[in-house]
Amino acid sequence: MKKYLIAGLGNIGEKYYNTRHNIGFKIVDELAQKEGIVFKTEKLGDIAQFRFKGRLFILLKPSTYMNLSGKSVNYWLTKENISIENLLVICDDLNLGFGSIRLKGNGSNGGHNGLKDINDVLQTNNYARFRFGVGSEFSKGRQSDFVLGQWSEEEFKLLPERLEKSMELIKSYGTGGLNNTMNTCTQ
Repeated sequence: MKKYLIAGLGNIGEKYYNTRHNIGFKIVDELAQKEGIVFKTEKLGDIAQFRFKGRLFILLKPSTYMNLSGKSVNYWLTKENISIENLLVICDDLNLGFGSIRLKGNGSNGGHNGLKDINDVLQTNNYARFRFGVGSEFSKGRQSDFVLGQWSEEEFKLLPERLEKSMELIKSYGTGGLNNTMNTCTQ
C-alpha cells in the first residue's frame, strides 16, 4: 500500500490555535475530523492516519514548533519508510491572497522558516508543498504580528469553503499524483 506523509505546519499551544500561521494544523485537523479519526501524541508530533482508495495517509502536526519542523518531518518519513516523493507539506503563504492555494513539487522556502528548516534537515527542496494564502494586509515590520494573529471576521466566514477545497487537494495528491492535482485542484 502506498503511504503519504501529510505534514501540516503550525505551532503548538492554545494561543496559536486559530492563527493564520497555523493553517497547516487547521487543514489536517479538518481532514481528520471529516475522516472520523483522532490525533495521538507520538514522538515529535501528533499523528493520525486513514486509508483512502488504497492509499495510507499519515497526517502529522509537528510538536517542534514551526521553525524546527524539519526534525519531526524527517523522523516520520524515516519511521514510516515513506519516500520523499510522497511527502506533502502544508503551510501559510503571505505572498498569496487569502484562500488562494498553490501546489508545487519543489522550490525555495519563500521566506517561510518552517520550509527553510525542512529544506535544511532533508538537504533538499524537492518535495511537494501546499501553500495556503493568508494575504499580506499588514503594515511594514508587522509581518510576525499578522501571521500570528487571528483570522478576520470575513476570513473566518470564508474559511470552511477553502478548507473543503484543501481536503480535496490532499486526497487528489495521494490518488491522482502531483501534476494532475496541480492542474485540477489549485486556483
